[in-house]
Amino acid sequence: MSSKHELLQQADAAASPQQAEALYKEILASPVNNSALVEDRERDIRSQESALVKLGALYRDQKNAKGVAEVITLSRTFVSSTAKAKTSKLIRTLLDCFDPIPDSQTIQMEVLLENIDWAKREKRIFLKHSLETRLVGLQLDTSQHKPALALIDTLLKELKRLDDKMILTEVHLLESRVYRAIGNLSKAKAALTSARTAANAIYCPPHLQARLDLQSGILHAEDKDYTTAYSYFFETFENLSTQDDPGALGALKYMLLCKVMLNLPEDVTSLLSIKLALKYAQLRDVESMRAVARAHQKRNLADFEKALKDYQQELSSDPTIRTHLSALYDTLLEQNLLRIVEPYSVVEVEHVAQQVGQGRQAVELKLSQMILDKVFHGVLDQGRGCLIVFDEPEADNTYGAAIETLEQVGKVVDSLYTKTVKIA
Repeated sequence: MSSKHELLQQADAAASPQQAEALYKEILASPVNNSALVEDRERDIRSQESALVKLGALYRDQKNAKGVAEVITLSRTFVSSTAKAKTSKLIRTLLDCFDPIPDSQTIQMEVLLENIDWAKREKRIFLKHSLETRLVGLQLDTSQHKPALALIDTLLKELKRLDDKMILTEVHLLESRVYRAIGNLSKAKAALTSARTAANAIYCPPHLQARLDLQSGILHAEDKDYTTAYSYFFETFENLSTQDDPGALGALKYMLLCKVMLNLPEDVTSLLSIKLALKYAQLRDVESMRAVARAHQKRNLADFEKALKDYQQELSSDPTIRTHLSALYDTLLEQNLLRIVEPYSVVEVEHVAQQVGQGRQAVELKLSQMILDKVFHGVLDQGRGCLIVFDEPEADNTYGAAIETLEQVGKVVDSLYTKTVKIA
């Protein structure tokens, strides 16, 4: 019978994935001989560990989420005899196999819940916290905000008691992202401040620092402070691109978005010519932002709509970009409507709609909103289907001047009264 080490070598050299899978399973099925020499026993354990990881990678390449779940369940019997630190690393490595598999969130959450229960029973507290943190991230990705916040509250109580700053930083960062997703910006900022406070007390790994900077930039962008947001996004981009992290592309898109929102679309081309950005310049994601910048530079609503349609996946999949581009679209529409109605005192709504290339109902709604916001003065005559534009009324200062005069007269009367009291 071949040793585990020999079987592992045969599996690595196997001609087909099915053959490799069978050999990996054979390695895992055969128990370690406890009566063997220590050196041989350790080599067998290492072989089993390698077989677990390689079987997980094999299922990952086959996009087999159920297979990965089975490997993780199988790994529990093996890890019970290994050191706790090694256990955590092995299970995290196997869980990472889910990442490239599309639509695997449901299975991944089921596996995490099973392993969290197992970690509780085995009293592996740090592994439990690590798995719960990962579960919160998945709940956030699948918009399960209420259970995510409930789990975060439980985690924070336990982590503060243990004083584990690293996981505490990650959980506070996740808390900030959840609150931002539900629109509670004040709590999102408070959670981010807590994350930064915890991070300052430890050595913060570059990847975690980049995520903190990215969240800071997103929150500043929500406050329309695009200059500060840009500087945070640039820090994130620089940090991630030096590590060849795929997240660098997202940070670059946010940088380009800030330039567009600052009414500096011409800076987009120069920004893409810097050394770190050159390798991303021809990607479709970056091209989508370039198309938006060109449309904004021309103040052309039709080009803007075309860019949104042509690059729907790239521009609509990210909620941050989608929200800000929606605000930019409203601003562009407003500017176009103002330019069209400016020369007229009375203009048909149908004509305005044709000029901007929008439906009459949408234009009517936007014009009424602009009138209420006092962007310009006018009324919509729906009977005639016209917009009546008024000249901007001049401020009447008569009332203000009258009140000021009365205040001065009051001061004179008070002064005269004081003097008469002194004489008397």
